[in-house]
Amino acid sequence: MRIVMLGAPGSGKGTQAQRLQKDFGFPQVSTGDLLRRAVADQTPLGLQAKAVMDAGNLVSDDIVLGMIEERIAQPDAARGFILDGYPRNSKQAQDLEAALRRRGWKIDAAVLMDVPFDILMKRLTGRRTCSRTGQVLNIYFSPPAELEACKRAGGELLQRADDNETTIGNRLHVYEGQTAPLITHYRELGLLETVGATGEVEDVYGRLKAALGLQKGKKPAPTPQNKNVGTRKKKAKKKTARPARSNAPRAVKKKAKRSTPKKAHKKTKRAAKKKGRARANKR
Repeated sequence: MRIVMLGAPGSGKGTQAQRLQKDFGFPQVSTGDLLRRAVADQTPLGLQAKAVMDAGNLVSDDIVLGMIEERIAQPDAARGFILDGYPRNSKQAQDLEAALRRRGWKIDAAVLMDVPFDILMKRLTGRRTCSRTGQVLNIYFSPPAELEACKRAGGELLQRADDNETTIGNRLHVYEGQTAPLITHYRELGLLETVGATGEVEDVYGRLKAALGLQKGKKPAPTPQNKNVGTRKKKAKKKTARPARSNAPRAVKKKAKRSTPKKAHKKTKRAAKKKGRARANKR
């Protein structure tokens, strides 16, 4: 299954994509991870991307798409994959579809992880990292006991510089402006599935699997060949099945007596004697 995950920063699409990868084997393809790995491995595309970033520019769509094509060409993506963070606009979506058509593939579903704007703001601006344990917490949603545990361990709850309300608000508004046409694009193709992404992670995951028609441990439907084999066996049983015994008394047929050659010879002799006696009496 080839899936596109859509969702604003903080919507949990990365977390849910990892769950799908673990349970169903579809590799999660994150453009950020691909970019960092390509640069670190100094691949041809990675070197191009590094030169662009060193110059202070954004990596072009062609380079990002090239990395995605290289990744989905690997054997573990033959059964499907989950695109996380790509495409980000209608142009990228069309480029992706053209690349997939060249391989005879298509997108099966585009999932929108739907979270209200105010919840997203709390998820992102409330993020804190414990200076002692490195655990990522949230001052709005983490249990108070976890927040206190960091302080008892002698740590501080640190906030990233870009997790402020102004920066986060700008990021969300940019996302909305870019993604609105993308949502319309996939809706018109009949591929859009909207999943309510608030609440417990497990509950969201259940809604996601239901939207995609996935169920962990579900056995695949039998192939037509298997169905035919089963049919043949049933027919064979019907042919060889014995009729049920009846309690009614059976009619006994009398066997016709067969004359042996000796018995037939004796009968002929007796008939001849009778004829002889009859002639003698006439005389």
